[in-house]
Amino acid sequence: GSHQGGKLRQGTACLSPLSHVSAGNGCGHTLLTPHSGTLSSKNYPGTYPNHTMCCWRLEAPPGTSLLLALGDVDLEPSEHCAHSSLLLADPQSGTAYGPYCRNSVPSAPLLVTNSSTVTVLFNSTSHRSGRGLLLSYATSQHPGTHYTQEHVRSPDPPLTMCFSVYCPAGCKDIHGDIWGNPSQGYRDTSVLCKAAVHAGVIADELGGQVTLSREKGITLYESAFANGLRSKRGSLSEKRLIFHKVCCLLSPACDDVLEVVAFNASSWWHEVNVLGQDRAWVAERAALSSTGHSWAAEPGAKAAWLELDLGTRRNVTGIITKGSSEQHNYYVTSYHVSSSRDGKNWRPYRGSGGQEDKVFEGNADSQGEVSNAFIPAMVTRYIR
Repeated sequence: GSHQGGKLRQGTACLSPLSHVSAGNGCGHTLLTPHSGTLSSKNYPGTYPNHTMCCWRLEAPPGTSLLLALGDVDLEPSEHCAHSSLLLADPQSGTAYGPYCRNSVPSAPLLVTNSSTVTVLFNSTSHRSGRGLLLSYATSQHPGTHYTQEHVRSPDPPLTMCFSVYCPAGCKDIHGDIWGNPSQGYRDTSVLCKAAVHAGVIADELGGQVTLSREKGITLYESAFANGLRSKRGSLSEKRLIFHKVCCLLSPACDDVLEVVAFNASSWWHEVNVLGQDRAWVAERAALSSTGHSWAAEPGAKAAWLELDLGTRRNVTGIITKGSSEQHNYYVTSYHVSSSRDGKNWRPYRGSGGQEDKVFEGNADSQGEVSNAFIPAMVTRYIR
């Protein structure tokens, strides 16, 4: 049991020499990247289990130091934190911080280290209560939301104040709700970085810089499903959060809907109803602005695809999908995206991770629209 400012004692560091690892049976939601990340104990924010431990090893790039934000430390109180404890250790300097529990909490929610390597050790014995642990980190190169806010004044509209924050990777699954959607903005009580993922301005697996403004609230915030997150329907708030994909001055350009010059598809459904009437579910029916029925592939078709020709190479930042509710409850639940500059050679979209083809989460009914952002954006003419 080391104490804050004391020297690191044997047995408090992760055993693995690898960077960005977690080990043990007490690890909850964990996403660790070189510049930022989020971690929590098992079951958070529910009660953490008995007799578990987890050790996370965090390592920043050389020449930078780690900044740790203790979002929640709710461990059952005990003498010397014997029942449950959180210990932070800096192996480079031999300094340890903690142990922490409910009756021995950190003096500040932010821990600024002088080290590029920190181990986070959590353990529990028998206990009755406690949410556990939620912690995020960033590097001195990318200070996080808890650390700095870079203000940018925009002349249009006057008095609008934008500010820039850095969101850690892995904030999509942390505890807390969001209200609103990308077009109308978010209730100011929403979890900021979680709302940024929903709005499509950052990828959850990477985190990153976010520019937003606080503007006058609205009477009602509508629910929406976007980028794998469901927002809630919420009531009036004094302020709302508006996210901008670039500086406030340029943000309107990000919402331009691209014109599709031509549609093509692997197949289409030639429907004949009970009265013998024909109806063609052809590719051109796929335009979101179309009234009536949509495009549909031939029934039973394998590996169906829909192709969009934008006429020339354009910067594509996202896609919106909707089902066909006319007479049939049709919709697409998930899909891949490929792009081509010449219409012949196709490249699958792999997103910010870059290892596997990204599977986009689509619709859950035929009524609502679902948006997914391309992070990074694509410069292309053809999309499938």
